[in-house]
Amino acid sequence: MTVARPIELLAPARDLACGFEAVRHGADAVYIGAPKFGARAAAGNPVDDIERLCDFAHLFGVRVYVALNTILRDEELAGAEALIHRLYRAGMDALIVQDMGITRLDLPPMPLHASTQADNCTPERVAFLRDAGFERAILARELTLEEIRAIAMHTPMTLEAFVHGALCVSYSGRCYLSAALCGRSANRGECAQYCRLPYTLTDADGQVLMADKHLLSLRDLNRSDELEAMMTAGVSSFKIEGRLKDVSYVKNITAWYRRKLDGVFARNPAFCRSSAGTSVPTFDPQPEKSFNRGFTSYFLHGRTSGITAFDTPKSVGEPLGTVKACQGKSFTLDSAKPVHNGDGLVFLNRRGELEGFRVNRVEANRIYPLHMPSLRPGTVLRRNCDKAFEELLSRPSAERRLSVELEFYDTPFGFALEATDETGARVIIVRPFEKTLSRKPVEEPLRMQLSRWGNTPFRPAGIEIRLHKSWFVPLSLAGEMRREAAEKLVRVRRMRYRRPQVRRDIYDTSVPCPSKRLDYTANVSNTLAEAFYASHGVEAVEPAFELAPRTDVPLMYAKHCLRYSLGGCPVHHGRKLPSCREPLFLTYRQTRLRLQFDCRECRMLVFHHPGDSR
Repeated sequence: MTVARPIELLAPARDLACGFEAVRHGADAVYIGAPKFGARAAAGNPVDDIERLCDFAHLFGVRVYVALNTILRDEELAGAEALIHRLYRAGMDALIVQDMGITRLDLPPMPLHASTQADNCTPERVAFLRDAGFERAILARELTLEEIRAIAMHTPMTLEAFVHGALCVSYSGRCYLSAALCGRSANRGECAQYCRLPYTLTDADGQVLMADKHLLSLRDLNRSDELEAMMTAGVSSFKIEGRLKDVSYVKNITAWYRRKLDGVFARNPAFCRSSAGTSVPTFDPQPEKSFNRGFTSYFLHGRTSGITAFDTPKSVGEPLGTVKACQGKSFTLDSAKPVHNGDGLVFLNRRGELEGFRVNRVEANRIYPLHMPSLRPGTVLRRNCDKAFEELLSRPSAERRLSVELEFYDTPFGFALEATDETGARVIIVRPFEKTLSRKPVEEPLRMQLSRWGNTPFRPAGIEIRLHKSWFVPLSLAGEMRREAAEKLVRVRRMRYRRPQVRRDIYDTSVPCPSKRLDYTANVSNTLAEAFYASHGVEAVEPAFELAPRTDVPLMYAKHCLRYSLGGCPVHHGRKLPSCREPLFLTYRQTRLRLQFDCRECRMLVFHHPGDSR
């Protein structure tokens, strides 16, 4: 008999509240930022909050991973080591890291996950990280299904892949634009998001090819229709991006992917979920109602059009309808979807810019904005704030319960209640009681009393009452036994939970690194990271860009290619851009970037080009 492969839905937590809601709405694991050294500097969390999250999540077998995935300087290593031990004592299940120096610290016996910033792009790199001590690799977003399959066939390492959320235009860990232009390093959690700015694209002669467009901005990832294909390719953990997103985003997107994954499990017994409990949302999850710039599956099926968000880096929400007619301070809308007072609507104005307005009043299909925008008949409207939907999510919107089978029976000295949850955790509550026969039917009132599990992590899936005679059972006694059973089941579940443990002495610290020489893109910023690579046969290591900024190297490595977007890719379109001379440049105010196209690797390189910005 084939054993089903456990599949994990991994949700983000900006803070403790988001973490709780991720668990309630169906996550199998949650990732959250450490107090320091996380790749989202604005999403750090106190250790006490992480401990509370672990305590709650572990009740359902949900794991908690802590992101400590910036590169570190030598003077920060001791502090990082002490913090890791505090996090381990708090209950975390694994640590997400980019900096290889962390592997040479005195670590507790917990798994290490190689952050996507660790350049997890090839079978050789991922196999090396597995041999060097990592339990999991978080794959580059740019990989195709075939590339993922090749990695899975090359190593038994657990593979994690992003399925939803914002996309960085550069390969993660290989963007230095923010560090070069303003001293805020993405590898230190301080990205200034230069990729979301409007740029003008010109050629070497100053000819304008595109003006004031967000040419480095991508749509958001949505692979909810690709989950089974990704599982088959070898992915075991599906990651939702969003450690800076609010709680309504976490609720909606987690519930959506929970539903999609459960649908796969229902039709394909080769896969199963990796945590316990059933989440029941009070709303219909709809990903288009949460922050999004439009959706793409990115390069999962190879290079395709439709990955970019040139018009705006802001949320465009869901398609709503078209304007039929405008009259005074109102307009009529052709839409099958209801519009509510307070909704936020957006459209592209005549200048090609995203413009938004708030709905003040609705009468049938006539909309009265708070301030009438410059609409025309035929204008396409989208809704990026659904007031009614957000109000649903602002209230408690999901419960997660473990099913429990109950048996109530008599004993020679009284009564007993046996409770067994869906994972096999079991408790028996015994009460001595002098039995007397009841003059009324006892089974139905007793069943109702035993079904009231209220605000506990449990819900009764079946109640069996086995009494040799129709004994009188005080409902107050049954209620006390039920409450004690719930309390003891919680304690038993916590005792039964086992964190994954790792023996570090089984890893081969001498396994050769695929590259003998590493440049600045290896992000080596401390002596322990140097020592890590030296022990694996690396002969020369350049310092990280943050330690030794340079002007002669690419600041961004992007799979997104502007030549391709403009229909002038020599490989895919068989032609170059007409009537323009390379190199091409991107300009925003005083910032000028030069583009270089590496067709052999099928990527675009971005250089800083100070000087005349034309």
